[in-house]
Amino acid sequence: MEKNTIKKGQLLLSEPFMADSNFKRAVILLCEHHSEGTVGFILNKTINMKINELLADFPEFDVPVYYGGPVDTDTIHFIHNVGDLLEDSFEIANGLYWGGDFEKLKFLIDSKLVEPHNIRFFVGYSGWSPGQLKEELFYKSWFTAKYDKNYLFKTKADALWNQIMSNKGDTFSIIARMPDSHNWN
Repeated sequence: MEKNTIKKGQLLLSEPFMADSNFKRAVILLCEHHSEGTVGFILNKTINMKINELLADFPEFDVPVYYGGPVDTDTIHFIHNVGDLLEDSFEIANGLYWGGDFEKLKFLIDSKLVEPHNIRFFVGYSGWSPGQLKEELFYKSWFTAKYDKNYLFKTKADALWNQIMSNKGDTFSIIARMPDSHNWN
């Protein structure tokens, strides 16, 4: 079984019956982890809006927006795989980036150099104070998993939690098949 490490580029999978509706069967990509805390984005919860509905001066771009987490829900963040084109991007994992020059991003989208399969937008983020996530891992509120580039850009959001749990194998593949609600038993 994989050790519960906390580092950027790591995935968190919520335990199957987490009571907090913000994180029910959530998959979170950790983007930053240091002595001041941890930041990540929920990868598998879309909201019923497009980026153009949230930002008036954004180029026409038909892409869903995701709920990144309950912190600062008046902010928009983005994760992408075009860090070589976008200055000031912060590398999370090999070929995966967070943020960057927003005006340049709009230019790249308008020029069709960034397409929907290259980027995900998030409203808000998930955050933990120093030591909080380590404690939650100790109490098994979360499981860790290795990031795979197919998870973010090629797996459907509603299948992501089950897919990653299954990929972990052993007991986790059984957990992946558990019903979403204990009331169904």
